[in-house]
Amino acid sequence: MMTIIVAMISLLICSFLYVGCGSTKQAAPADKKIKVVATTTMLADLARQVGGDKVEVQGLMKPGVDPHVYSATTADVQALEQADVIVYNGVELEGKLEETLENLAKKNKVVINASSLIPENTLLDFEEDGEVGKDPHIWFSVNNWKMATQAVVKGLSEKDSANKAYYEAQGKAYTDKLTALDAKVKEQIASIPETSRVLVTAHDALGYFSRDYGIAVKGIQGVTTEDAANAADVDALANFIADHKIKAIFVESSVPTKSIEALQEAVAAKGWKVTVGGELFTDSLGDEGTEQGTYIGMMQYDVDTIVQALK
Repeated sequence: MMTIIVAMISLLICSFLYVGCGSTKQAAPADKKIKVVATTTMLADLARQVGGDKVEVQGLMKPGVDPHVYSATTADVQALEQADVIVYNGVELEGKLEETLENLAKKNKVVINASSLIPENTLLDFEEDGEVGKDPHIWFSVNNWKMATQAVVKGLSEKDSANKAYYEAQGKAYTDKLTALDAKVKEQIASIPETSRVLVTAHDALGYFSRDYGIAVKGIQGVTTEDAANAADVDALANFIADHKIKAIFVESSVPTKSIEALQEAVAAKGWKVTVGGELFTDSLGDEGTEQGTYIGMMQYDVDTIVQALK
């Protein structure tokens, strides 16, 4: 009889523990950080800004990596599968990797498309080699980045509802900083003489920057760095620079410098000397711990570099 009673008590205890464990699985312990994997350096920074001390963030792409030619490794796919939350850019920046992300979303994993709250009619169109698409460089509009911030707030709150108020407060504080950044960028770009507001870079990554801040942009390559420039493209741009007496052109941290060097030589052959105004961070943040290692720091560094070279 005693054996039966002990067995029944053991069964009740096991049943209780099973129910308890089952409910705990839905919400992580208060001291356990949410594991976030972000595709780009910009999104990794955004996840840290919103998630604060509640998250542990891993970025797939490292500083200096060109997202247009990035190819996910086996380790990257494993990291995505093990993540609690995934943040990606969308607008086809991640290419074929987006298929993997969509499949993970079907497995009840929280997958945040950072561009999901940006109205589609505000995304810029581009055409390359007969193909039409939307410009994926959403981060070069600070207003776009505010909407990306809200997408991350929403996704983290969905995963960790107990800390929803925390994520909302973090998002609000960061959005306020972005508002201040937006105003400062407008003021600085407006200080460049109107005839000098032409920004020439290795590839056409700054379309949203051009639209929002009133500066013309021209790239040797198209929106994606996979679109190779030919001699005719370089010659036409060199003519434009010489004709308009553009003072400076810019290299990019994630794009080889050879195309800009070739352009500089082509301009010189037409009797005009154009300088390299500096290095811009376009498709990647700088190293962690540097000014360019955060989104706001990167934007401010780029604007300072542009203004100093063109003013």
